[in-house]
Amino acid sequence: MKKSLLFIPPVLSLTLLSAHFLRYGNWAGVALSLAPIALLFLQSRRIVRIVQAVLLLGTLEWVHTLYELVRMRLAQDLPVARMATILGAVIVMTIASVLLFETRTMKRTYDRR
Repeated sequence: MKKSLLFIPPVLSLTLLSAHFLRYGNWAGVALSLAPIALLFLQSRRIVRIVQAVLLLGTLEWVHTLYELVRMRLAQDLPVARMATILGAVIVMTIASVLLFETRTMKRTYDRR
């Protein structure tokens, strides 16, 4: 498998997080979730930790969003299963993106043997 394909999940996770912030007009959130994509080109151990931290904070944001949307939809007596499934998949993908940096290939890429 090509090494460049390993970057798809983190880039997709950060892009989705950016779109989430954009929907609410949070320009700082948009910038903070897009900036780590550019940092991925710098091959440094610290960069990995920064990107992982942003992804973990993004996971917390998705969990909070899921909680709030479920609460709101239940109060309005609207269905929640499909929305919860979609956000659950986004949460899992974001966590997987964090863990991807712990693979042997990514450690070699960022010189973290």
